[in-house]
Amino acid sequence: MFVDRVTIFVKGGDGGAGCCSFRREKYVPKGGPDGGDGGDGGAVIVRAVAGTDSLAEIVHRKHWRARAGGRGGPDNCHGRRAPDLVIAVPPGTLVYDRDRGHLLRDLKQAGEQVTVAHGGRGGRGNKAFATATNRAPRQTQPGTPGEERWIVLELKVIADVGLIGLPNAGKSTLLSRLSQAHPEIADYPFTTKHPNLGLVTIGGERAFVLADLPGLIEGAHQGVGLGHEFLRHVERTRVLVHLVEPLPPDGRDPVQNYRTIRRELELHGHALANKPEIVAVSKAELTGSAEVRRRLEEELGQPVLAISAVTGQGLADLVRTVVEQFQSTPVEVAS
Repeated sequence: MFVDRVTIFVKGGDGGAGCCSFRREKYVPKGGPDGGDGGDGGAVIVRAVAGTDSLAEIVHRKHWRARAGGRGGPDNCHGRRAPDLVIAVPPGTLVYDRDRGHLLRDLKQAGEQVTVAHGGRGGRGNKAFATATNRAPRQTQPGTPGEERWIVLELKVIADVGLIGLPNAGKSTLLSRLSQAHPEIADYPFTTKHPNLGLVTIGGERAFVLADLPGLIEGAHQGVGLGHEFLRHVERTRVLVHLVEPLPPDGRDPVQNYRTIRRELELHGHALANKPEIVAVSKAELTGSAEVRRRLEEELGQPVLAISAVTGQGLADLVRTVVEQFQSTPVEVAS
């Protein structure tokens, strides 16, 4: 199950209470106070961990509470400090404060983290209150409560290349041919319901991450279909590969379908329409694909690729064009 947005409650552990105690030993009259301080509560930390690509592992747990600090003890024993509670998320996760609405941290790289709820401080024992004039203090401090808040975790898939296009344009099939990914594939629209990632090897140790982004539809920028649930994943890609189906199932004009997707990118904003784009006519084995390619080249004034994930036609040219685009595009991760 792919999950890219989760709202959870987090609470740091409460600090432990200080101890009120007096030293009592044989032959040691009026031994004085020896109550120890309480331990600090644990913090709640959100950390980006490599190897995960979804928030599914935390979606079923709505409340995350760190442990409280230990109480202070006699004989100047300090309470135990509670361990921090770490919530592992995929790189590319944005952490928001739900109620205030501001961004706490954008965890772009594995290993980055943010403390979303600090633990409470332990209270002081009566030993800490002893003075020259108050040699037998009986006051102590309770621990302070841990910080608590509701946060929103929002995942934006980080990929080098994003496959976009209307449903049934052949994006999932192309991803399965170029990488070892195994997305669900069927012969009807709206089959892909979440982004799929694959690693495309281009020789030696070089490779790039390819994302099959779910099919956009007209009105997506306004929330039609899954709307922003799809579009926000496009924001982090460096290059877009726009697949145009030559014979759409609904009989619409392929060139108009291309314009529809471009319009949705422009209306969504976040500079999506300015990203480098490689246009390719998919399913090039179908009759009429050459004519659609010619019309698109006249429309755009630039070369349009013809590819077929079934026969393998043009796949090497597509990968080579992507690599060339990388070399002329600076590395920049969108927010």
